[in-house]
Amino acid sequence: MVLRGRTAAAGAAITGLVVLGVTGCSSGDGGGGKGGDGGKKDAAPPAITPANGTQQVAPDQPVTVKSAKGRLTEVTVTDAKGGKAEGKLADDGSSWRSTWGLKPGTTYTVTAKGESGTATSTFTTLKPRAKLESGMSPLEGEKVGVGMPVQLLLTRPVTTKEAKAALERRLEVRMSKPVEGAWNWISDKEVDFRPKEYWPSGQKVQVRAHLAGFKAAEGVYGMKDRVLNFTVGPRHVTTIDAKTHRATVTDGGKTARTMKVSLGKPGDDSYTGVMIAQEKNPAMVMDSATTGNPGAYRTPTKWNVRMTYSGTFVHSAPWSTGSQGSANVSHGCVNAAPDDAKWFYEFTQRGDVIEVTGTTRKLQFGNGPTPWAKSWEGWLEGSALGAPVTGTPLG
Repeated sequence: MVLRGRTAAAGAAITGLVVLGVTGCSSGDGGGGKGGDGGKKDAAPPAITPANGTQQVAPDQPVTVKSAKGRLTEVTVTDAKGGKAEGKLADDGSSWRSTWGLKPGTTYTVTAKGESGTATSTFTTLKPRAKLESGMSPLEGEKVGVGMPVQLLLTRPVTTKEAKAALERRLEVRMSKPVEGAWNWISDKEVDFRPKEYWPSGQKVQVRAHLAGFKAAEGVYGMKDRVLNFTVGPRHVTTIDAKTHRATVTDGGKTARTMKVSLGKPGDDSYTGVMIAQEKNPAMVMDSATTGNPGAYRTPTKWNVRMTYSGTFVHSAPWSTGSQGSANVSHGCVNAAPDDAKWFYEFTQRGDVIEVTGTTRKLQFGNGPTPWAKSWEGWLEGSALGAPVTGTPLG
């Protein structure tokens, strides 16, 4: 049976703003004069941009520090709560530049020390005119199946290829076992990451989304960064054949269980394609009204594992046990016997791979998290950068 619906997996916000950035260089006023240079009275202290006292600084404007003479020895950029902006020192030590954006509506203090002295600069970024919020999936700390993608969901669209590429550059994927993967824009409000092949079991993943200061559109900026950690559980892959009416469940490549099933009858065919377990619900009501056919059925079901947003599930169906293993009689879902359905429900992790074959109805990309509905080459085409990403080691 079929039920429409979509479960949001994550939440939490970032915010954004408009920009009229004021820039300038400053030698600073906090110990950067002649008394704070360690006796080098003829050398100017480091120069800092934005200049001391600057207001309305664009959050995507980098902080830069340049030494007038010799190497820089220390640069810190901190806000009132002690948060620090990341940055990188040039190879020759003569300059420093922030790596990512700044939080809007925030006052920062820059302290730069070098061979020529010390300088400070305090400035404030713009307050947001509009907010860009986001959510991420999987959930923080979740253990998922080998087919689970990373989803970054946005409340406002990112419409230009330039902005999409800029966002992809701000997304880091760190892994305990680095593998190749790529980002793909599902829509202007969603960008997902998947590895080239299924995740290795035991993989630990950390996604760092440097969204603070990201300019999504004119006047729209990210408010804060996000960090997501999850792990990959055992390799569970289930293959379901509509012609043989059998489901074979594997665990680490070995068969864990074979189940008799019944798929969608002609006209209500199940989808053929590679899906994932999107969510689990021990009890729910399948209502045909959600598929545009009110009154056809309204049936309580148990041990439901969702496979598509449009409402395809593996679930217990005691009323069709006589057809399971021999005929397809459902409204599109995968019917299983109560004992089999309960076992499958308890065995399954979100993100486990479920592949259906033998029907004439093809799974549509985007009907849920469907990263495996596209070939690797097709997935790469959805990246604004058009290139794969190899995960960095998780330290």
